[in-house]
Amino acid sequence: MEKKGLSEDWLAVIIGLLVFVLSLGVFIGWDLLGWGIKTNVWINIAKALEPFSKAWAGVGGVGALVLTYLFLLIVMTIGSAALGAKPGKFAAAFTVVFCISYACWLAGSYANIAATPDKLKAFGITWSLNVTQESGFVIALIVGLIIGNFFPGFAAALSEAIKPEWYIKTAIVILGGALGVTAAEQLGLATAVMFRGLCAIIEAYLIYWALVYWISRKYFKFSREWAAPLASGISICGVSAAIATGGAIKARPVVPIMVSSLVVIFAVVELLILPFIAQHFLWEEPMVAGAWMGLAVKTDGAAVASGAITDSLIRAKALAEAGVNYKADWIMGAATTVKVFIDIFIGVWAFILAIIWCSVIECKPGEKVRPGQIWERFPKFVLGYIVTFLIVLYIGISYPALLGKAKAATGEATIFRVLFFVMTFFTIGVVSNFRKLWEEGIGKLAAVYLLCLFGFIIWIGLVISWIFFHGVKPPLV
Repeated sequence: MEKKGLSEDWLAVIIGLLVFVLSLGVFIGWDLLGWGIKTNVWINIAKALEPFSKAWAGVGGVGALVLTYLFLLIVMTIGSAALGAKPGKFAAAFTVVFCISYACWLAGSYANIAATPDKLKAFGITWSLNVTQESGFVIALIVGLIIGNFFPGFAAALSEAIKPEWYIKTAIVILGGALGVTAAEQLGLATAVMFRGLCAIIEAYLIYWALVYWISRKYFKFSREWAAPLASGISICGVSAAIATGGAIKARPVVPIMVSSLVVIFAVVELLILPFIAQHFLWEEPMVAGAWMGLAVKTDGAAVASGAITDSLIRAKALAEAGVNYKADWIMGAATTVKVFIDIFIGVWAFILAIIWCSVIECKPGEKVRPGQIWERFPKFVLGYIVTFLIVLYIGISYPALLGKAKAATGEATIFRVLFFVMTFFTIGVVSNFRKLWEEGIGKLAAVYLLCLFGFIIWIGLVISWIFFHGVKPPLV
């Protein structure tokens, strides 16, 4: 039973801001979170774990993992007590949740699973599933589903720490800072590229969202609870956008998580196919190709990886076919810029949807919506996301010399954001029922995704990329 005046929503803001503020210690020479566990893509597991900061190298990989666990255990146990849970029971259950979740993330970081095509040589391997480290999220979901459906006694024993909404909302608060520093970094690109990227995502997103939502409702008969997160997941960045939308419309946590899992899976297909299509048909319009990757590929990791592969492929073909030697990373930069603007839009869209759902969708006939009702429904964690984003963006724009420290700070905070994400996927699996999910239309969900992605999203993204980036060329070497 939660104590009056404190909710998981507000507690997520408090803990997310705590991690964010501690990460800012690097600006005054206090590396307060540098011991956080950094998980590398690995072939040799001995090289998989290390502290994020070299200043903490002495604690070693295992030491960093233990410190990370202890920090989260203390903070989350205190938070659970504020929510009315029994600290002892929560601590025991949280320990299991953390260990299983991290094991899933570590497994998803194995090179033959996570390495993208541009990294195979560095690992000395010839093949990979190319799923990026985000495959750890899907593994965590599958493990959670197995425990929840086949080991109900074990699942019940973990119930005190099965808090998916709390975990994901905390993660999104922390996410704002990382996007802030990325946006500030992109100010170094040509202004024209940034402006085109902003225009492109506004155009594409408004078209994408409306079409996916309409198709989901009209032809597949999904409820609004499913249609809205699906539209956001396909239109923006699957994981964060779908979850922020779910929070805004008060959907059950399982809804955006299932959408996010589909996004990760389909991103693999796009990563393997789209860069080669771009090399064949768009090598004379390199910035169009880069922007297309940002608009079409729906996870951050896969979008940037697609941009990197496209960058290499098109530069090689332009040099071979026309003797044109473009500078590296500009094509990838276009993909990253577009993707960053898409991610930034998450908070704005969650705010808009919260108002629409409160004032139109769930408003009873004849009832007037009070400002207080909008405030009650508004996902407070989005406020935390906006605060962390704006603070870091301001630092990056006003004090460019501090960008390096800002990047280090948000990198440390991202360690914890990723762990909250993976615990979210695991705990969602634990509370999900296979039969109920199938009855609610998980198969249809994949069908909608397949139809929308390959039916029009990829191609509308290509047209919009062409409109805004046609004729724009990277500088020559």
